Amino acid sequence: MNKSESKYFNTARLMDEALLQLLEKKDFDYITVKEICVKAGVNRSTFYLHYESMNDLLEESLAYGYSRFTEKYDQSAIDREKLKTCPLEELYLISPKYIIPYLSVLKEYKKLFMAAISKPNLFRIPNSFQEAYKEIFEPILERYHVPQKERKYMLMFYVSGMHAVIVEWLKGGCEEDMEYIADLLVKYTPVG
Repeated sequence: MNKSESKYFNTARLMDEALLQLLEKKDFDYITVKEICVKAGVNRSTFYLHYESMNDLLEESLAYGYSRFTEKYDQSAIDREKLKTCPLEELYLISPKYIIPYLSVLKEYKKLFMAAISKPNLFRIPNSFQEAYKEIFEPILERYHVPQKERKYMLMFYVSGMHAVIVEWLKGGCEEDMEYIADLLVKYTPVG
């Protein structure tokens, strides 16, 4: 990365951090470009060099939050052999060990994700679930002999339900323990 690229990304990071700090004090809809620029120490023209609108900044900040999940999610925790050989009653599409890292990031950045709830086109199921699909869901659905044609619909049904539970948890200010929510998600996503 050359010096100008480094400066570009550093400036974007400053604006992301400014947004997170301002979200601690007020709702997203009331934060202005001017406030972001003052907090980040940049000019308005710099903001518009990076983003077309505040929604673009929010979207980038969400992407950062999701990248934190990817960092916390330990793919080595997936026991691929166990997925192939354990008894069916021990196979879960959702496990606390898979969902806790996601919930911890949501809780850490809850103001950011709360801001995104009102913008469903931004607050959507992250691409990281596609990776989980390949690593976890696909082998489990295979073991349960779910026809290939039905798998994407079954998975979307479960993931959309999980998303709804998580949104409710966020709306409630993440009051319940992450472990409790993870246990509910396990309980509500049976297979077979």
